[in-house]
Amino acid sequence: MSGDERHWALVLGGSSGLGLAAAEELSRRGMGVVVVHRDRRGAMGRIQPTFDQIAARGHGFATFNVDALAREGREHVLTGLAQQLGPGGRLRVLLHAIAHGNLRPLLGTSAHDQLDDDDIAHTVYAMGTSLVTWVQAIRARGWFAHDARVIALTSEGNRAAWPGYGAVAAAKAALESCVRGLAAEGAPHGLRANAIQAGVTDTPALRAIPGHEVLLSEARRRNPSGRLTTPADVARVVALLASDDAAWITGSVIVADGGEHLG
Repeated sequence: MSGDERHWALVLGGSSGLGLAAAEELSRRGMGVVVVHRDRRGAMGRIQPTFDQIAARGHGFATFNVDALAREGREHVLTGLAQQLGPGGRLRVLLHAIAHGNLRPLLGTSAHDQLDDDDIAHTVYAMGTSLVTWVQAIRARGWFAHDARVIALTSEGNRAAWPGYGAVAAAKAALESCVRGLAAEGAPHGLRANAIQAGVTDTPALRAIPGHEVLLSEARRRNPSGRLTTPADVARVVALLASDDAAWITGSVIVADGGEHLG
């Protein structure tokens, strides 16, 4: 923390899986946290206890149950975020953990059960290029800390061909390209940008992928560490990249999978 800055993290997609685990970890390390999520009222009974635990730490916590991909949702978050930051608050971390994409095949048995142009475009924006939209909006308001960290979550699907993952794979490739561009253009302004390639993790987003049972089984077989990656494993890497010790890491894809990619 520099001068009078009070550091906050903004987590896009933080109500489950990797995003929620990262929000918890950053809070444990003393950072204020703002979570943006999109959940139905019926899901909040599962989510709210964890939110309450984060709030109880007293470092600052706010949530926004809105569509982070819509202009109206984004403006609502930014208005609330301004109130949370106050005069001395700055965003140290922007974590993009949005998992919202179409999981139909590229080539189906008919036009009705395969991806169309809108499906692909929406997925690429949601899980890829929307990162840039948020970075631009925050930078325009001068809310980034003097040494800010933009962190995105990618996967081995960025280069593998998994059933039903074609649009998401395209989004992950776009996301990693955006990270490299933000790192290069942001470096003179103190902005670091990196992606974390997590191993296969048993999360709600993973379970939505067709054939996820095979992905989980293969990941266990391939991983020399003898287990799957957990959300807590990835959250600790997020915290590492958010730390002062990671100030010289930018434009990288950090593989955090216990060696799974070696198999």
